[in-house]
Amino acid sequence: MNTKIRKAKKSDSKEITRLIKELAEFEKLTPPDVQSQKRLLRNAFGKNCILNILVAEKNNLLVGYAFYFFTYSTFLAKRTLFLEDIYIMKKYRNKGIGKLFFDKLIQTAKEKKCGRMEWIVLDWNKNAINFYEKLGARQMKEWKFFRKEL
Repeated sequence: MNTKIRKAKKSDSKEITRLIKELAEFEKLTPPDVQSQKRLLRNAFGKNCILNILVAEKNNLLVGYAFYFFTYSTFLAKRTLFLEDIYIMKKYRNKGIGKLFFDKLIQTAKEKKCGRMEWIVLDWNKNAINFYEKLGARQMKEWKFFRKEL
């Protein structure tokens, strides 16, 4: 498999936006509007970067991405790598790309001396849940996820 996982570049913006729209369609969500897309790209590639993006490149085509950033655990007194989104184009799934992403993310978390890595998955996405469990991740049944829109 000649898939390369690498840090995204600003020149990847158009392709990253295309993949985000594909993810929105997969999750049956409204994709980000133009202003949100600009803000996202500014947050990833601007002067005050708060978002990191890895991309999967195969034969000069971006076929997936992983967005992550760092939070902090007061009880571990260490950073946490938080995986915000991971997406792989449908025709490239089940080819080891997800594992490549996770290997790179875990390597990054270790390099940054993180105490853990966390992410959220939709309850209906059984394929993703099975994949995560095969990686040795465990579902946090004792925690409830909350959100307040601003």
